[in-house]
Amino acid sequence: MSFDINTVRNIGISAHIDSGKTTLTERILFYTNRIHAIHEVRGKDGVGATMDSMELERERGITIQSAATYTEWDGHHVNIIDTPGHVDFTIEVERALRVLDGAILVLCGVAGVQSQSLTVDRQMRRYNVPRVAFVNKLDRQGANPFRVSNQLRDKLKHNSVMMQIPIGTEDNLQGVVDLVEMRAIYFDGDNGEKIRIEEIPAELEEQAQEYREILLDAASMFSDELMEAMLEETVTVEMIKKAVRDATISRQMTPVFMGSAYKNKGVQALLDGVVDYLPNPTEVENTGLKIEDDDSETEVVIPSDATKPFIGLAFKLEEGRYGQLTYIRVYQGTLEKGMFIYNARDQKKVKVGRLVRMHSDEMEDIERAEAGDIVALFGVDCHSGDTFTDGETALTMTSIFVPDPVISYTINTKDSKATQNLSKALQRFSKEDPTFRVSSDPETGETIIAGMGELHLDVYIERMRREYKVPIEVSPPRVAYRETITARAEFTYTHKKQTGGSGQFGKVAGVMEPLEDGHYEFVDSIKGGVIPREYIPSCDKGFQSQLEKGRLIGVPVTGVRIEINDGGFHAVDSSDIAFQEAARGAWRETYGKAKPVILEPIMRVDIEGPVEFHGNIVGTIMQRRGIIVGSSEDDGFTRVECAVPLAEMFGYSTALRSATQGKAEFAMEFEKYEPAPKQVQDDLIAKFEEEKKAAR
Repeated sequence: MSFDINTVRNIGISAHIDSGKTTLTERILFYTNRIHAIHEVRGKDGVGATMDSMELERERGITIQSAATYTEWDGHHVNIIDTPGHVDFTIEVERALRVLDGAILVLCGVAGVQSQSLTVDRQMRRYNVPRVAFVNKLDRQGANPFRVSNQLRDKLKHNSVMMQIPIGTEDNLQGVVDLVEMRAIYFDGDNGEKIRIEEIPAELEEQAQEYREILLDAASMFSDELMEAMLEETVTVEMIKKAVRDATISRQMTPVFMGSAYKNKGVQALLDGVVDYLPNPTEVENTGLKIEDDDSETEVVIPSDATKPFIGLAFKLEEGRYGQLTYIRVYQGTLEKGMFIYNARDQKKVKVGRLVRMHSDEMEDIERAEAGDIVALFGVDCHSGDTFTDGETALTMTSIFVPDPVISYTINTKDSKATQNLSKALQRFSKEDPTFRVSSDPETGETIIAGMGELHLDVYIERMRREYKVPIEVSPPRVAYRETITARAEFTYTHKKQTGGSGQFGKVAGVMEPLEDGHYEFVDSIKGGVIPREYIPSCDKGFQSQLEKGRLIGVPVTGVRIEINDGGFHAVDSSDIAFQEAARGAWRETYGKAKPVILEPIMRVDIEGPVEFHGNIVGTIMQRRGIIVGSSEDDGFTRVECAVPLAEMFGYSTALRSATQGKAEFAMEFEKYEPAPKQVQDDLIAKFEEEKKAAR
């Protein structure tokens, strides 16, 4: 296949849980002849959707890992990444959007813009990804694409413009009216593969004209040529498409398509929209950080040019049957089988042994990949987010946003033979997923795993049991508390030690104070050489060493600013160690005076359910120290937005089901840290002291 970068589309499919992303991808693969039979997400035939290749995904009916594939449509090469909807697997969405040029935002035709739609939209904005919207499930009772398009405008602040209107809805969904070419499109055959083009039905003619005028008015704001043609009544299809394309790529418009992936309607027209309106790699500005001679970094634009030196980003790792599989986006230059590339992080040289294109868990060997393509490598040892170059280019791609874990479990296995397998599993999963963290409790030696939520960790525990045959025992979940200070406190501390021969001497003085929205800041205000310059970093190092375990409940400390402004030294006895010890002593002596408090993670929780259960839903939140942020009602459904401490959310799904007869659902994600109430802090401190005594 000849590779023309102008015909490449790198797209992701993202949405709220259960909006039909994987079902839509399955139809896209079928209509582009990549697969020859359609299988459903929870298929009765036991096969499952192509992109849900993991056994756990097929059992649970959810996407856990993002899966990549490629296909062709209308002479265009389309790389597709199907991403999870659940917030626990948010890193999969983050790294997919980091390397994609465009996206399809899938929305349920009944529920419209849901809680996770907001999160996905925020992620798309973070990486400046242009998108088209697809209003799915129009075959379901209560579906209304007009309302969903308005929600896109009101809730997500998109300039949403309908490119189609439906021909019927619910059980009567037959096809769509294309407002650009003013024609009716029907999808016939057992799987909607036969496209029939006809005149617009007479009963829809007036509505089609109305929405075409809205489309033209919106598109003409981005094209003087189209505006003039509207006045002269000489509008052409090409003019409309060019104006909509320019507005979409500049992220000033979101074209709205519609249909039902499950009922095989509207998918081919959506594919036409992807080709017509989403950018090719040359139309997106990609930036990297150029490393200067003095090690400073300057942001530079990286052109998608196959003739320039090679630059690529390893955005996802997977342990495959044949070793580590590294997904890589080629941003510049050409990647060829057999060539040597360099990891910008550690300057290690690696040879490209096997180069493949991915189709879910299947692969196709290729000889080369050019700028704009997404492929995979075998046998390359690297980390997620590493940049590869030709070795001459001192440049790295900007990194992927990685949120901090909010929940942890203690795990162990009584089977000593399985310990090695457990170690392999933990090493693999923490390397593949930057939000999955592994640590060891220094006092008990127990293994602690941390992640984004209960489902996130439950999936990894299940994978350890199945894939590595490790019989794991799990402790109750732990919340990732933090400590901080709330008052300013001055310190003066002298570290003196004499043990025969040269001793240790270091004196530090300064201020410890709260730092808003920050982790730690060290300020050097030493004047007159009262502390020699070579010992300033030692002071910083000493203070930083105390951040790992706070003195209230032994959790990390955040939001502290340390300023040293005075001190003293001894010509013989001062040393690096002496000043580190002086800083540690100053911290221990001052931390209690700075009024430390415990911070607890607060989650943003969005709950949706029938209106009649609104009171019950609010009741479940009030019982959990929650604060209602807002609520709305739409078409018999209520949506409650609230902020709830994570510690109170364990087992919430069972409580919500009981309170709403199983008819409500919720999504939650980390929002911020806030001081815990005094009673909660007292309980946590008492529990910590008990555990310390028990460990002695």
